[in-house]
Amino acid sequence: MLKTLRGLVRLVILLGSLVQAMASLWLLILRNRGHISTRQRAEAVQRSCRMLLRRLSIELDLHGQPPRDGLIVANHLSFLDILVFGAATPCIFISKIEVLRWPLFGRAGALAGTVFVDRSRSAIGSDATARVEELLREGVCVVLFPEGTSTDGSHVLAFYSSFFEPAVLSHSRITAAAVGYPRGEGYIESDICYYGDITFFPRLLETLKLRRVVSRLDFAQRGVIYENRKEAARHTRAEVIALRDRQIAASTGVAEAMPQPAHPVVAG
Repeated sequence: MLKTLRGLVRLVILLGSLVQAMASLWLLILRNRGHISTRQRAEAVQRSCRMLLRRLSIELDLHGQPPRDGLIVANHLSFLDILVFGAATPCIFISKIEVLRWPLFGRAGALAGTVFVDRSRSAIGSDATARVEELLREGVCVVLFPEGTSTDGSHVLAFYSSFFEPAVLSHSRITAAAVGYPRGEGYIESDICYYGDITFFPRLLETLKLRRVVSRLDFAQRGVIYENRKEAARHTRAEVIALRDRQIAASTGVAEAMPQPAHPVVAG
């Protein structure tokens, strides 16, 4: 009963905080006569994500230096991933277009500058990839989850290479990252994950019932510039897997002093 009450209270806090964040961004836009830069928008999103993590009792354990520009490529486990990456660095997200139809969350994502992708169509040459290239050329950090879906954390799926193309064309650095939710009080990582036949709102409520959630974010030591999107997808996936292995080793008590994942030679 106490857990259910906690979940409902936090759901109200989450929804109220989203409305507050959206209102703050609208006010910022109005103060700037209807226009703000993408960097200003990303910084506003970062402030909102940090506020949400604090209010929802989600702790961020950061390993490595988050980049300030280029493409961040990571595994995808949960809707919490957005808050975690958003809190770590000013960034813009790439998301499936279905999210745009979610009540409140879709509107919040659009206001945050999210690039929505129609997965039923080819991404190459699309308006979405053109927008990502534009953002990268502006020097803004863009977050990509190239598995195309979220998983239970037991493995990293193959990466779709389409959205690596804007980084190749703009000669932007691609930085591998891994997100995880180490075993905490009253849950294991898969309890946080949103995958398979699990539906969004029931999983959201179950997550909000937890007293405290620990999130871990690992970044590779440096970004890499590639000349080929398929090579970029292969090498970056290997880096993400290595970072995930490091997370899992740390959460199971294996020595933290594992070697950093090897970096391929910079292409170009």
